[in-house]
Amino acid sequence: MPTVRVDLFSDNLAKPTPEMRQFMCEAPVGDETKHEDPTVNLLLDMTIDLLGKEAAVFMPTGTMCNEIAFAVHCRPGDEIFMDKTAHPLHYEGGGPAALAGVSIQALDGDGGIFSPDQLKSAIRPPSRFFPRPSLVSVEQFSMLGGGRIWSLEQIHAVTDVARESGLVTHLDGARLLIASAATGVPAAAYAAPFDSVWISLDKAIAAPVGAVMAGSKEFIEETLFWKLRLGGSWRQPGMIAAGGVYALQHNVERIPELLKNAKLLAKLLRGTPGIEIEPESVTTDIVFFEITDPDMSATAFQKHLLDECQIRVSVMGPQLVRMCMNLDISTENVREAAASIREVFTKAAATTGQIA
Repeated sequence: MPTVRVDLFSDNLAKPTPEMRQFMCEAPVGDETKHEDPTVNLLLDMTIDLLGKEAAVFMPTGTMCNEIAFAVHCRPGDEIFMDKTAHPLHYEGGGPAALAGVSIQALDGDGGIFSPDQLKSAIRPPSRFFPRPSLVSVEQFSMLGGGRIWSLEQIHAVTDVARESGLVTHLDGARLLIASAATGVPAAAYAAPFDSVWISLDKAIAAPVGAVMAGSKEFIEETLFWKLRLGGSWRQPGMIAAGGVYALQHNVERIPELLKNAKLLAKLLRGTPGIEIEPESVTTDIVFFEITDPDMSATAFQKHLLDECQIRVSVMGPQLVRMCMNLDISTENVREAAASIREVFTKAAATTGQIA
């Protein structure tokens, strides 16, 4: 396995610091299924305050949050609405169909953000021939949409249409805290129009594992049933939850570091031959660029960069490359990565695009 010196593959790769590890080791624990784990309870209280909801539940993953939300809110055969770039549609193993028995109508949004008119047009009239419309899911921010952040106005417009049509609403908040830091809009303001919402503890804020989902007390009670059914119940998870507690206490305030480094990387890559990048469009911790050289694929570039420079990026399409910041990435790492990427494409341009 190649050595990775600068890892830009995802924003969930930062390792727990010694201080976080010590905090986790010393965390008090108890039986979470009886609501007796004091560290889990602290994490839930912190998330309830952060998101402005009545109750919350500690989950192993964000994918489980999405899948359980769909199962709780919907009946088998129902139809849910989300953008064509949404995570549950591409990266959750067909879970909505397999676990909740629902179908997805993918909306053709702009950069992962669909309009209230698109949603209104997609909702079918009542008929025994059609699947029942049930839920609208929004991803904040949209990862496959290029890191686009939903505005609060657009969120309210879309959720207003949902409520008028009798649909429930769900916020996939995997990167909600990043969107909040980038815009200055409190996470609770983004979460307010939604019946359920979750945040990731390992993306950006560097806890080693976990997510927390929040909503009404009734919703969380049903969520706990599904969590048990899917094997997600914990016994004494306080030491794991402590990573999330520490991350919320200490690392949310560090998210601007990620935003600054992402902007710097995009600016340093501006003008690189063979790629198309728009630094002005970088508003989060993720940077995308399109390879314009037809002789070079994103996969070939990724392999070359890893093998020759020990820098790892992710491939999101035939010519599309993604680079993510995490709290282990320094400004020096960003400058090194930019220099290596520029060198690869400059050499390729001099040899008609072929990577040797």
